[in-house]
Amino acid sequence: MEPHSTEAEPLTESSKCGASDLQDSGRQLARLIEGVRDCAICMIDCSGDVITWNAGAERIKGYTADEIIGRHISEFYTPEDRRAQRPAIALETAERTGKFEGEGWRVRKDGTRFWASVLIDALQSPDGELIGFAKITRDMTAPRLLQEQLNQSQKMEAIGQLTGGVAHDFNNLLTVILGNLDSLSEELPSERIRWRRRVDHALRAAQRAATLTQQLLAFARRQPLKPKPVEINQLLAAWTEMIRRTLPEKMRIRCVNDESAGIAEIDANQLENALLNLVVNARDAMPDGGTLTIETATTSVGPNDTQLVPDLQPGKYILICITDTGAGMSPAVLDRAFDPFFTTKPLGQGTGLGLSQVFGFVKQSGGHVKIYSRQGHGTTIKVYLPQIAIAEHDYPGPTLAETPKVARDETILVVEDNDAVRSFTTDTLREFGLTVIEAADAADALKILDRNRQIDLLFTDIGLPGMNGRELAATVRRLYPSVRLLFTSGYAQQITSPVASNGPLDIALLTKPFTRTELYQQICDSLG
Repeated sequence: MEPHSTEAEPLTESSKCGASDLQDSGRQLARLIEGVRDCAICMIDCSGDVITWNAGAERIKGYTADEIIGRHISEFYTPEDRRAQRPAIALETAERTGKFEGEGWRVRKDGTRFWASVLIDALQSPDGELIGFAKITRDMTAPRLLQEQLNQSQKMEAIGQLTGGVAHDFNNLLTVILGNLDSLSEELPSERIRWRRRVDHALRAAQRAATLTQQLLAFARRQPLKPKPVEINQLLAAWTEMIRRTLPEKMRIRCVNDESAGIAEIDANQLENALLNLVVNARDAMPDGGTLTIETATTSVGPNDTQLVPDLQPGKYILICITDTGAGMSPAVLDRAFDPFFTTKPLGQGTGLGLSQVFGFVKQSGGHVKIYSRQGHGTTIKVYLPQIAIAEHDYPGPTLAETPKVARDETILVVEDNDAVRSFTTDTLREFGLTVIEAADAADALKILDRNRQIDLLFTDIGLPGMNGRELAATVRRLYPSVRLLFTSGYAQQITSPVASNGPLDIALLTKPFTRTELYQQICDSLG
């Protein structure tokens, strides 16, 4: 027998190729990891020090390989996370369970923060001994911002639906309260001074309640608006002169206008109210005086920009910037600035509806509003309004209010599902000498119209059960074209209707709550 040879067998051609392939695979893997730029990939030793660093890590975190290799991963954590021992907890979890997954704020080399999604895998030798960690980090700041904006939008929508519904019901109540107080005020003898004073106090309180309800509707984006083309610089010039007289002398006003700001289709009165809320907040933030800057500019929003501001459509916008040099807002206050009833003012010195009213009005007008603020560095509020192109001759001319007529003999059909509002409305119109027929819903109204062809005006609430007021008006216009139309509503509704056979409905709107005088004047205007 030949002795067994103990010499190593020479490498065959096949085994040489296998070793070469393994080395090539290793080099390809290294090149692959190095080329990844969307993720930070690094190797970490058992103590948490960095031992490899790819191009993605340099792009995301700002350190070159020479700057970071050999340093501990806690360099990327915020001071508060380091105090809470979060780097050590992450490594301990990975060692114990095999991996660690988490999200949180991390710090770049330049000190800026980004929201990171982190995966740490424990690496073991064939014997099961820990030899280090593989760490992958992704920058999730943009997706997190989009999610926060979506969450905020959903929260605002939910609150808006609640406040809008409450405000709508209050407007029905206030219509009855204001209307009857108005009647009492007219009927009380002049010598009943004490009674007249009491009625006047009640009227003022009801009007204040109506104002608060309007602010709730503004936040909920359900306030009835009357948008018209408005030259923003002209409006601001006149408005600034008006408010200048009402602000403290130690408050300096600075105006910077972009001549190309142009025109927005907006409810001018509501815009002035919104800007007034911003100015009042600025005044309160500068009790010792300061500078208030009112500035206009233009900006274009492209398809990519709307990813950061989902509510804005691509197009051209007018910017109105209100900047103060006051105390500024803390991050906690800034997060809740648009919430209704949230206020930092002392009890009794603010309803907390100011900024929420601005938010709702601007959103309802197709725009956007953003706040930039730091404690001790003042606040800037930017209002985006869609810019429109309109020729000078397209401006609507001034209209003169028609003088109310003393007596009318027309027949009005009042359609209102709220019993108290319907009773007040019909009683008031009858007192003015009009013939009134009433209905609680659209079905009853159509039956009445079918029997009575002498009706001159249909006065209907928009928010009816079943067939709503818009659908009723479209049907009446088609079947009874001689009947004039007038809407009323406690909150905004889309007045145009695609079911109208001859195009959109262009119908006047009387907003609730309304007084006797306003009711009669609008009826007269509608009858002509």
